[in-house]
Amino acid sequence: MYIVETYSVAVILTVITMLCWGSWANTQKLAAKTWRFELFYWDYVLGILLFSVILGFTLGSTGEKGMGFVENLRQAEWSSITGALIGGVVFNLANILVAAAIAIAGMAVAFPVGIGIALVLGVIVNYIATPQGNASLLFTGVALIAVAIILDAIAYRKKAAQAKKVPTKGIVLSVVGGVLMALFYRFVASSMVTNFEQPEAGLLTPYTAVFIFAIGILISNFLFNTILMKRPFEGTPVTYSQYFKGNFKEHFTGILGGMIWCIGMSLSIIAAGKAGFAISYSLGQGATLIAALWGVFIWKEFKNPPKGVNALLTLMFLLFVGGLGLIILAGS
Repeated sequence: MYIVETYSVAVILTVITMLCWGSWANTQKLAAKTWRFELFYWDYVLGILLFSVILGFTLGSTGEKGMGFVENLRQAEWSSITGALIGGVVFNLANILVAAAIAIAGMAVAFPVGIGIALVLGVIVNYIATPQGNASLLFTGVALIAVAIILDAIAYRKKAAQAKKVPTKGIVLSVVGGVLMALFYRFVASSMVTNFEQPEAGLLTPYTAVFIFAIGILISNFLFNTILMKRPFEGTPVTYSQYFKGNFKEHFTGILGGMIWCIGMSLSIIAAGKAGFAISYSLGQGATLIAALWGVFIWKEFKNPPKGVNALLTLMFLLFVGGLGLIILAGS
């Protein structure tokens, strides 16, 4: 299987993770013109599973080091498989709750609360489990990114035409979704080998872990997304018959979104062998910066902004870049 040999390569992979995690939602935005989120989400999940299989039989089955994808899958113990499955279930629930929170409370509240909690708590959890890297630089970088996310929220609120009372339900969903989003990565990491070149018996390689993780997402989706389809947070209920009536473009857009997200997840897990799980996770969560760049420059979400918004956005980007730089230095 392919194994990262140097820290610099690991950083490059986590930057790609950041790009993927910050960009996949563009497919949802494109599909939203004709395709409900609940229907899009089925294809998104299938895209995650599809790419995990492709990766397993390509990078996961090449090279002389480590253990091949199929061989590792055959020797995996149920305790390891369960850990990765739970990671998939937790991620899926978190992802749906954050999406629901955005629908109820708006981007300005749900995104910084949910992703902010996921970033800070996720780094703490993963660093405690595997303390790798300079803690002072790492947590200072995380603090700068957290402030940047808050500034992003303030900019969104200023852009809103009228201030509206934020529903308590939206805030609660954001908090719960953020906590779960912070925990899913640790479940997957705990199922994995600690030595990629000489894998311990019974544990999963990164490629097998991502595949089992994807199965956990798919299985749980039959419960979570079915409930969401019958009782959507916005709009009228949708049915499975509507899903099967979708055209190729609508289905392909969702599958592409899932594949893009899974590329990021896979590279993050692969890079963790050299960078450590805390650093790999925190750099990936720099996706917020990428999403903001898409929103500002491509989707023109801040066209003709009120006074002070441009200054907030500039400071946000500077803090993000500074925070990411410190996180990179923390592991060097």
